[in-house]
Amino acid sequence: MSEFERLVKIMKKLRAPDGCPWDREQTHKSLIPYMLEETYEVIDSIEDNDMEKLREELGDLLLQIVFHSQMASEKESFNVEDVARSISEKLINRHPHIFKEKAELTPDEVTQNWEQIKLREKTDKSESALSGIPRTAPALLRAFRLQQKAARFGFDWEKWEDVLDKTEEEIAELRAAIESDSADNIEEEIGDLLFSVVNLARFLKVDPETALNRMNKKFIERFQYVEKKLAKNGKSLNDSNLREMDSFWNEAKIKSRNSE
Repeated sequence: MSEFERLVKIMKKLRAPDGCPWDREQTHKSLIPYMLEETYEVIDSIEDNDMEKLREELGDLLLQIVFHSQMASEKESFNVEDVARSISEKLINRHPHIFKEKAELTPDEVTQNWEQIKLREKTDKSESALSGIPRTAPALLRAFRLQQKAARFGFDWEKWEDVLDKTEEEIAELRAAIESDSADNIEEEIGDLLFSVVNLARFLKVDPETALNRMNKKFIERFQYVEKKLAKNGKSLNDSNLREMDSFWNEAKIKSRNSE
């Protein structure tokens, strides 16, 4: 028995009438938070370059897949074998340059082929090329993926300067909306600006999620430095003022730059 078969068997036992009460009461919906949490923990282990942690977190994520498959199997919808078969067939169909006629393709050409094959596979021919991106995905990621998909069909800017010009245009429109004091217009223009910045990041081959996370980390480190400096002086954030906090913030910036 393979380790994967063993895992499937364990999950089946946990869901059995004489199995674990907690596992038996779960539904596809109740497991959503766990699926998200395990996915983020996998990402954290990759970011930390921790292979031992990655092995463990991938196991936790795999458990979620087996869990959902077992529940579906109990309702005779599908089982884990169907899940594996489905992705295997998809990989073969979308890699004709490997499994059919051998061809030397660049990574960009492979990606473009994937999207074109995916579009041909759609049973509903009226379905958009932009479909398939989860509505529940974080807005930043969704914007990035929408732009990626459109670009693979040639709907894209020609050079980064044009994207930057568009971003600056959106800043000017936001400024005008702020001056007009229209809440609806301000929200719309901020959305346009964020979308343009994501587009600029994509065009410059920067993952906006990674870039923003890096900035979040930098902000946390510098803000915590400010807190520590204040504490050394017997103060808290409430006892300080913007000038003092800004001084420590600039100190933190210099320290981080010197350590890079």
